Amino acid sequence: MPPTESVADKRRAFKRLHEAGCFVIPNPWDLGSALWLQQMGFAALATTSSGFAWSQARPDNGITLEMALAHLAQMVAGTRVPVNADFEGGFAAEPEGVERHVALAVATGVAGLSIEDSTGRAGQPLYALDQAVARIRAARRAIDAAGGDTLLVGRAECFLVGRPDMDETIARLKAYADAGADCLYAPGIRTPERIAAVVQAVAPKPVNVLLGAASDLPVAEVARLGVRRISVGGALARAAWGGFLRAARGLAEGRFDGFADAASGADLNRAFTAPQ
Repeated sequence: MPPTESVADKRRAFKRLHEAGCFVIPNPWDLGSALWLQQMGFAALATTSSGFAWSQARPDNGITLEMALAHLAQMVAGTRVPVNADFEGGFAAEPEGVERHVALAVATGVAGLSIEDSTGRAGQPLYALDQAVARIRAARRAIDAAGGDTLLVGRAECFLVGRPDMDETIARLKAYADAGADCLYAPGIRTPERIAAVVQAVAPKPVNVLLGAASDLPVAEVARLGVRRISVGGALARAAWGGFLRAARGLAEGRFDGFADAASGADLNRAFTAPQ
């Protein structure tokens, strides 16, 4: 059964999720994993640039704009819950390109969209703050021109590119909030003290926290810190690849024990033939 919820319905529901409480927004890497998570009852989903790239035999940040847009369109059309787009850096360095590409992403029907401030260049891993802010403003213009109902997430990548400086991270997040970001995100921040500092710095705007590795922080504790949403990045895709690699290595060694924890084919068939 095709989804019946309209894009506008999904976007309204997504914004409501950010108004109070804390929710987990898992990151499927393809339509099958998205539908399984939807059936489990998650209220929203987020794409993962790394997980999707690996499924296409490419490294993270190795997909094209056209591939990303086609993926987003498929994920939105095939699900009935809001989808947040991991839109990397907007597939452009200059604000004009970001604005143009964000408009294309919004047209796929995504309920939210994130823009990173990392450059992919070892010598200068982050855009200078003024350019990073201009890029967020450009994304904001594109969203507003399309009606303004798509949630914009501003990402400070300091901790992921080897600059684990809380002062710089918070300064960037506050600047992105002032530039029009609706939600703020600093992947790589994991301790309660740092999470609480980010939440306090950008309040009352909501904060996304990435918990993409084994963590002792339960959802209830993260919620107590004031976080609105928790994502896992490419962790689910990596977990799936981990199971595949263990089974494949065993097979190469003449063993079949790697299939012991395999999902049931009958369960998978039932999941994907039932109304979604």
